[in-house]
Amino acid sequence: MQSHITIREARSDEFEGLGKLMVSVYSRLEGFPGPDEQPKYYDMLAHIGRMAERPATRLLVAVIGDALAGGVVYFSDMAQYGSGGSATREKDAAGFRLLAVDPGTRGMGVGRALVEDCIARAKADGVRQVIIHTTRAMTVAWTMYEQMGFERAPDLDFRQEALEVFGLRLRL
Repeated sequence: MQSHITIREARSDEFEGLGKLMVSVYSRLEGFPGPDEQPKYYDMLAHIGRMAERPATRLLVAVIGDALAGGVVYFSDMAQYGSGGSATREKDAAGFRLLAVDPGTRGMGVGRALVEDCIARAKADGVRQVIIHTTRAMTVAWTMYEQMGFERAPDLDFRQEALEVFGLRLRL
């Protein structure tokens, strides 16, 4: 099913479109704070291309043909991860965050392909674990992560303003 999905690093001419996709996806999540509640978070999403400037960070996209189907940010050094809580202090770990899939391509394996690419990168980087976070509003993604072997890691939980954020860990 995923053979038609290509995962690669985002090109600079895709940054704006990916930012718009991310804002659209996250702002439509039921129970997730909106742009008025967390303007800094949505500014980060809108300008997701800035993440590509960080060391040990890869902004990845999923494309089907020429169409942008989703994206994610992969971190080979958790110090660059940029979340709350203790995740940025994790050693021998990689992580990813800000996974978004175009609603028009849901059910086609785009999210899974992005996660599989991040796991493969982590294995190639020689780390022993992959760290991620999710929220109650992200039930589809959370279920997928658990099906792929991620386990709850309460030691990584934190609050982003009023939002509870839950840590997950995949041991490699």
